[in-house]
Amino acid sequence: MLNLIIKSFFLYLVFFSNVFANQDFDHWLKKFQTRAIESGISKKVVNDIMSNAKFLPKVIEYDRYQPEFYEDTFTYIKKRSSNRKIKAGVKLYNQEKIIIEKIEKDFQVEKELLLALMGIETNFGKYLGKMDIVSSLATLSFDKRRSAFFSEELLILLKLVDTNIINKNILYGSWAGAFGNFQFMPRTIKNYAIDYNKNKTIELKDTEDSFASAANYLKTIGWKKNQPCFLKIDLKDNIPNKYLNSSARDIKNKKRVNFFKKYIRNFDDLKIQDNLITAIIIPDKDIIPGAETLSPAYMIFENYEKILNWNRSLRFALAVCTLKEGFKNEI
Repeated sequence: MLNLIIKSFFLYLVFFSNVFANQDFDHWLKKFQTRAIESGISKKVVNDIMSNAKFLPKVIEYDRYQPEFYEDTFTYIKKRSSNRKIKAGVKLYNQEKIIIEKIEKDFQVEKELLLALMGIETNFGKYLGKMDIVSSLATLSFDKRRSAFFSEELLILLKLVDTNIINKNILYGSWAGAFGNFQFMPRTIKNYAIDYNKNKTIELKDTEDSFASAANYLKTIGWKKNQPCFLKIDLKDNIPNKYLNSSARDIKNKKRVNFFKKYIRNFDDLKIQDNLITAIIIPDKDIIPGAETLSPAYMIFENYEKILNWNRSLRFALAVCTLKEGFKNEI
């Protein structure tokens, strides 16, 4: 009986918290619509699209409980670079070999990297997301954690619709507002998406435009073909803490590879150029309770940081580069 009372009380609190949240959201929505119109977006587009926006409590839940926030590095990488994932990617490559190799040649971005990113982002187009992107972005804009970022993304999305770059009828994707085979956010669509097949429409759920747009993004931000991404290392206890990076936001204390030789047990086995600029990351520290400070540890390079531009997660970049190497042995 007591448990029933507690459960009922909990449901009562959830119900009323959602009621108040929806009331506040409606107030926020009206102010945002005014802001959007004042920014130059047509009143028709703003009213047409934003009139159906809803507060989605599930989106807040997803935002607070992302795998990057709780899975240890070994588990995270293993899930995303499995043999099953590699076989699926090879199958897609064999089906689209001509266009994928043409894009690799045009943009000088390895096909293995493009396959890895698509595989991790959407399982090769199988999980594109079915959520209403406008409501997702509006919910995250209303939420205070990263309101400024998502508000700007929502404004960009409305401008893309207003200028006929995106069709308003296909705005379905991930809980965070990302879209297409490579899960582009509105800002990324605006800056890097291209009409590769020149049919006057950017189709990010199709192979040609999506692969070319991803390759264009990577080339533009400075990805260097056939350069290393990371190496797993065995650290000695004598390494000063200042050289250990546990955050993807600001990689510090970069040095030439040879500088770290005295701190790495397996240095002679790495077979890497001494003059490359590198930094050391310890991705489990500050995330996994009780994690060892020095293990796992990785020496990362310039290309690794380009993947961080795509997704600010140490684990995500490690998984992408690991899957990329898996494809290298199969294609």
